[in-house]
Amino acid sequence: MAIETERRNKTFVIRINRPEALNALDVDSMLALNESLREFRDDPDLAVAIITGAGDRAFCTGADLKRTLPPAASFAEAYFHPYERSVEEGLYVRAITISDLAINKPLIAAVNGHALGGGTEIALDCDLRIASENATFGLPEARWASVPALGGVSKLLRAIPRAVAMKMILTGDRIDAAEAQRVGLVSDVVPADQLLDRALTIADRIAENGPLAIKSLKTLAMRTDDLPLTKSIELEQLLWGLLRDTADRVEGRTAFTERRTPEYQGR
Repeated sequence: MAIETERRNKTFVIRINRPEALNALDVDSMLALNESLREFRDDPDLAVAIITGAGDRAFCTGADLKRTLPPAASFAEAYFHPYERSVEEGLYVRAITISDLAINKPLIAAVNGHALGGGTEIALDCDLRIASENATFGLPEARWASVPALGGVSKLLRAIPRAVAMKMILTGDRIDAAEAQRVGLVSDVVPADQLLDRALTIADRIAENGPLAIKSLKTLAMRTDDLPLTKSIELEQLLWGLLRDTADRVEGRTAFTERRTPEYQGR
C-alpha cells in the first residue's frame, strides 16, 4: 500500500510507502494520505499523529512528476467541482492541503531523508518537525517552472527568517538537517535509527496531557496566526474559560495536590 498506518496506543503513525519513487506522491497515494488524516482527525481514541516515510532516503519528495502531468480538464473545470472529482481532474493539490482538514490534534513530521516540494510543505503543515541527520528540506518548484501550492511560501516565511526562506524559495536550493535546526525549521535532529522512537516519545508525552487542553492549544495555534495580538489574547482567555470548569482541569489540580499522575477522561 502507498500509505500505511499503524496504531501505537494513542498515536497514529502514517507512513508514505513509495520508497522506489523516493516517496513521491501520485494521485492515488495523495487520496490515501488524505483519507488516513481524516481517520486520525475523526477517531476520539487517537491523540497524536506522526507522518513519516518508508526507508531512510526520503520523507516525501512531493508530487510524482512522472504521474501528475496536466490533465485534459481545464483548471476552472476542476476548481468548481467537488473535492474527489476535482482531484481526479488534476487539482490534486487539494488532497494534500492538510490545513483544509482542520485537524485539531497535534501532527508530528518525522523527516527521514529528503523532504522536497510538497514534502517540505507537508512537514510545514505539522505542528512539530524532527529530522534524521541525513534529512534535507527544499522548495524546488521554481526549477520546474511552478510554485508551491500547499502554502509552502507563506508557511516557510512564517517558520524561519525571511532572508533564509526567500533564498530557498527563489533558488530552489536545499538546506540540510543541521541548518534546518539552526534556523528553527526543526526542533530535534537525531540519528536515522532513532527518529521514529524520538517521535513516539514526544507523542506519548503529548498524549499524557489533558486532551481538551491539547485540542485547545492546537486550535489557538491554527487560529491566531493572522489575528492581531489583542484578539489572539482574547481567544486564549475564552478557551481558558472553556476549560476552567472541566472535570479534567479539576483532576489535574487534584493529582498535583496528591502527588500522583492525573487520569484524564477528555471531559
